[in-house]
Amino acid sequence: MRKHSFRERFSYWFDNKMSGGSLGLIKFLAIVTVCVIVLIAVVLFILSGAEDRDIGSSLWDSMATVINAWMPSYEDGGPAYLILMAVSAVVGLFVTSVLIGIVSSAIEEKITSLRKGTSAVLEENHIVVLGFYPGEYTLLRQLVLASSDRNACIVVAEDMEQEEMEQSISNNVKVPKNVRIICRTADISDPQMLSRLAAEEAGSIVISPTEDSRTLKTLLAVSNLIKQEEKSSVRIFAVMSHEEYAFPQSIAEKHNVTALQTYETIAKIIAHSCTQPRLSETFREMLNFEGSEMFIVRIPEASGICFGELSVRMDRGVPLGILRGNNMLLNPGEDFEILRDDRILVFAEDQESSRLLDQTDIPEKQPEIVGFTPDFEEHPGRIVILGCSETIGIVLHELPDNVTDILIAGDCEAHQELIDEELSLRPNLRLLYDDRDYMKTENLLQIVREADHIVILSNHETEDEEADIESISLLLRLRDLRDRNQLSYNITSEMRRENNQALIENDDRTDFVVASNMSSLLLAQLAESPELLGTFKELLSNTGNELYLKEASVFGLQGTHTTAEIRRTTLRYGYLFMGYIKEGAAKSIFNPRLQENISLSAEDELIVIGED
Repeated sequence: MRKHSFRERFSYWFDNKMSGGSLGLIKFLAIVTVCVIVLIAVVLFILSGAEDRDIGSSLWDSMATVINAWMPSYEDGGPAYLILMAVSAVVGLFVTSVLIGIVSSAIEEKITSLRKGTSAVLEENHIVVLGFYPGEYTLLRQLVLASSDRNACIVVAEDMEQEEMEQSISNNVKVPKNVRIICRTADISDPQMLSRLAAEEAGSIVISPTEDSRTLKTLLAVSNLIKQEEKSSVRIFAVMSHEEYAFPQSIAEKHNVTALQTYETIAKIIAHSCTQPRLSETFREMLNFEGSEMFIVRIPEASGICFGELSVRMDRGVPLGILRGNNMLLNPGEDFEILRDDRILVFAEDQESSRLLDQTDIPEKQPEIVGFTPDFEEHPGRIVILGCSETIGIVLHELPDNVTDILIAGDCEAHQELIDEELSLRPNLRLLYDDRDYMKTENLLQIVREADHIVILSNHETEDEEADIESISLLLRLRDLRDRNQLSYNITSEMRRENNQALIENDDRTDFVVASNMSSLLLAQLAESPELLGTFKELLSNTGNELYLKEASVFGLQGTHTTAEIRRTTLRYGYLFMGYIKEGAAKSIFNPRLQENISLSAEDELIVIGED
């Protein structure tokens, strides 16, 4: 073995000390300084003699000169004293300069470290959002709105610069003073990094919509951390696009995981809204935390009365259902009796705003409409579906029962089995195919000329950006063909990213169903009220109660009526009245006051929930 010289070993030792960081350098500098002070003090004591100076005063003079880097004057002592003090001053100057440099470097290192966003979070009962994408702000906006009535902390984690996240959120999300947003740079699929976010102490963990593989890895990391820390009360919320990545139900229940299927959910919304223009926008408004939202409340004075009476007595809130035990009964019927332990699902501005009017304040019952018979049989006409993905089966299954005429354009060979399965369940469905390239304008015009409703399905086999650009290009051409050829179809377009949808100008005959946007709305709602999962699943299914837009003329409600009268009339036919949309108006009106007079034309639409 080769022997190393003293110089090499000292150089190696010194290099290791210097690479140990600012704290190591300060320790090394302190030791060197003390050694120099003691050495100079001993030499000064020996040269001056015991009778002139004791060791204490020598140490003091040496230390004072080194620390202050003070150069003695000529009259302060003899030549030996002046030389030693001059050496001490030079050493002090060197020490001070190096110390200032080390401290400055340490402060800069700390600031850089803080900017990287890797420091630990010390919070409890906070909301942890795993994943962040510039341009996608719906989830954060909704979580902030849901927390507007209390102090809250939201921790956002993503593998990107903290400063970039903070700037992006600050520019696009209005955060009130009672809500704090903390950004951290972290690998969201690493349990150790999640622990630094205090994820095991969180009230809820929400995984932003992202690729299924990344969502699954993050779910596993979070579940393992929660299991290790034995924090079974933490609830985890996520969305998956494809069914093959679905989190196993038994494991999900064990770890409080609620995972929605994005493409399945979007397909259901598309099927429900394609024949009802503006329904998807109404659904978004209903899920939004701006204005009214869903609450589960106890109303003791409702005990013993029927749901119908509750509907015409509740002001500043719309009763939607009854939670009996763990079973949510949506729209239970006007004769359903409310028990003492029942809780009520209400659609209101806040949890405390709903109140029951006294019997004497109930508006008089509306006289029966003589000779009127409601006609709920609508004839939606032809639906043209452009594109064919793995959700085509769900779209066909969830379409209203009165839909009979459908044309699918595009290559359906890969999904023919799904289509055939739905055709066997709906023998009245007349399905046509057109395999021409609908991206060519001349073919597209021939395909859509007889259409009443057009659905653009996203290509799930391509990346989000590419699929959205294809949908945008197709949408622009459809609008152009409609205008130039005086056609009258409405369009429902599936898109993947919120920031891409923002590029397209809205009109009153185009509905956008954006996967990331709708998923974020549902995640925010479930993070606030997990017990609403069953309600949302029922509303998105073609069995049970659904959200509808029905013209006022369907119920014979043209003219001026109070909200209570409209509620009573719609409930008589099995529907809950939530609000209305005036013909040509830009926004829906939800939860009007109970005694408010509402003037309706035949074409004004009522927002209702019911079984069709």
